[in-house]
Amino acid sequence: MVTSTVKRVRADETPDPPPFLTPAVFHILLALADGESHGYGIMQEVERLTNGETRLGPGTLYRSIQRMLVDGLIDELAISLHDEADDDRRRYYRLTRKGLAVARREAQRLADLVDAARHRHLLTKRPGKGPA
Repeated sequence: MVTSTVKRVRADETPDPPPFLTPAVFHILLALADGESHGYGIMQEVERLTNGETRLGPGTLYRSIQRMLVDGLIDELAISLHDEADDDRRRYYRLTRKGLAVARREAQRLADLVDAARHRHLLTKRPGKGPA
């Protein structure tokens, strides 16, 4: 007898995101942690948060956003924010409770890795940042 290991997803459920997020997805979650934003705003916030080290291109950004919507990590807002007279094509996004929980879990996983790297003397002290 053959049994299936495929998990069926009910219409009101979203599949769980992968255990480790791609850097792009984590950056988007981080950019949305302070509130709602549109795609271009997310791109700018990621660049700002990473001091210009990471730039999300439109393809990566919007493919990631589509996957995050399917996974239930973010919601698309139906209206523009802050009484902006934006182009009708501009879409705004916000974290869901699930997205916030996933972002926290990933942040903790990364913090644990940084702690392990410090313990193994792989990190050097950053100027003005205190002891490594």
